[in-house]
Amino acid sequence: MTGWADLEQELDLWRQQGLTLPLWWRDDDAIAPSAALDHLLQLSGDSGLPVHLAVIPKGATAALAQHLQGTAAIPVVHGFAHINHAPKGRKKMEFGWDRSLEQIQSDIETGLNRLQTLFGPALAPLFVPPWNRIAPEVLPLLQQAGYRGLSTFTPRQRPEACTGLAQINTHIDPIDWHHSRSCHPVEMLLGQTLALLQDRRAGRTDNTEPLGLLTHHLVHDSAIRDFTARFITTLMAGPVSIWSAHSLKGTTP
Repeated sequence: MTGWADLEQELDLWRQQGLTLPLWWRDDDAIAPSAALDHLLQLSGDSGLPVHLAVIPKGATAALAQHLQGTAAIPVVHGFAHINHAPKGRKKMEFGWDRSLEQIQSDIETGLNRLQTLFGPALAPLFVPPWNRIAPEVLPLLQQAGYRGLSTFTPRQRPEACTGLAQINTHIDPIDWHHSRSCHPVEMLLGQTLALLQDRRAGRTDNTEPLGLLTHHLVHDSAIRDFTARFITTLMAGPVSIWSAHSLKGTTP
């Protein structure tokens, strides 16, 4: 059974071998200020790890933009309305095959324009599709609109989703969405993380992709908050470099 000491020992091996782990944090579904968001921002500030807030454009409020001023939070774009357009029986998807490319392009451009108006240069050129799913045909539309990165879930297969659009995924999600909706068993999450780090250290997977933690502040309970805080603190004590979506080449127009 994997424990915190195992993760710390793995990070020690990284240090001994002169390796550095690129690290980032994404939190989804932001629309407005809340006590849950304040807890997240506090953890981000205390740990020194900026949180990338995936903001839903249609529901985003001016109050959120004002609330984030002076914080280390980095707003990015989370779809448009976070509405499922997939037919019954298929996995949820907002940007999929069941809509015309014209409809999708309109949502992409409208959402981007709205968040640019709210956040200005604080907005980073990273697109996060709801449910971490997006049709391949949509990817060139993102690049044409001015995005420079796409973020979904699980280790990427290649550095770019399409030409000019970097793939920067998340890899660890503490929430048991299909059962308790609380935190997965800690030993399971640590085992997943350990396997990811061992594969990177051995050169079996791509360590140039930042290791991503995925959270959803609006549904966190105490178990999820406790795991997230300790997980971030443990990794930040290791040989890490912090990744920011503002480092993506180019900027949104």
